[in-house]
Amino acid sequence: MIKTDIIIIGAGPVGLFTVFEAGLLKMKCHLIDVLPKAGGQCIELYPKKPIYDIPAHPEILAGDLIEKLINQSSQFKPGFTLGEKAEKLTKNKDGTFTVTTDKGTEHNAPIVAIAGGLGGFQPRKPNFEGIEDFENKGIQYFIKDPKIFNNKNIVISGGGDSALDWVIELSKTAKNVTLVHRRNEFRGAKDSVDKVQRLKDLNKINILTPAEVFKVEGNDRLETIFVKKNDEEIKIEADYFIPLFGLTPRLGSINDWGLDIEKNSIKVNNALDYQTNINGIFAIGDINTYPGKLNLILCGFHEAALMCQAAFKIINPDKKFILKYTTVSGVEGFDGSLKKAEGSVVKSID
Repeated sequence: MIKTDIIIIGAGPVGLFTVFEAGLLKMKCHLIDVLPKAGGQCIELYPKKPIYDIPAHPEILAGDLIEKLINQSSQFKPGFTLGEKAEKLTKNKDGTFTVTTDKGTEHNAPIVAIAGGLGGFQPRKPNFEGIEDFENKGIQYFIKDPKIFNNKNIVISGGGDSALDWVIELSKTAKNVTLVHRRNEFRGAKDSVDKVQRLKDLNKINILTPAEVFKVEGNDRLETIFVKKNDEEIKIEADYFIPLFGLTPRLGSINDWGLDIEKNSIKVNNALDYQTNINGIFAIGDINTYPGKLNLILCGFHEAALMCQAAFKIINPDKKFILKYTTVSGVEGFDGSLKKAEGSVVKSID
């Protein structure tokens, strides 16, 4: 049994920042995430894409943001259960909660903070038989490391921003890139659409529209992709097929925890502390909903700060909390580190 002060479900940017805010209040955290490493969608979906609305960062790559958040929270020595899904929630007689994962790992704490982003997300997959046989054997729904596509034959299917952006990026290093879309029109940023048009005009990529991939073949791994364009069937030799049709968010087992759910989001009291209908369980970040809700990372940071203040009062009902600015008190980590500005002196000048 892993015991801590706050169990955080979701190790994305909001979950990681919660560790820092809780640490300032001397509360320890343990994070659970179904993904094999911390970072959430920022790492899994778009680590190389820039984010423009993080305070003090005119532009920061999603992967770099996660790296900084991990560094910022590391002084408070969070625990991690990665590659496991939070499956079962139990309310104990002493008022604490036990969260058990799909692999049987048990976690106990008086506070649970659900910071699961859009919940457990699954890629929308092409609808034809046999595609599962080649998943991770040439078929990729997420691009984690663009370097694996260097000097390879790539087929990308999709018509939105993600498909356009990756066509542009991979055209720089791949041997051959083919973009397949079921419509002639693409829905994306004008700049991206224009760049893809220029790449096509320069014969640096191939575009098949209106067309759809309807079959894949190979021995052990992907070798051939079949595309239907009007009444024509086109055979393409490919090392990788990347369908980018978007994601389907799902709360999964959290739906069975007795929480107030509205349109796949968890309802909270934003006028107070982002607590759910169950005392001691909070929902912060994109996974929650309330009047005026904005699904922005910076809003999740704000929610995390207020949530930790409320959690402190639940854990320490008899202790008076006095807000201290980090510019004055500094930051004292659980690892013994101390970050503090140089103090002023009272000294005469001769």
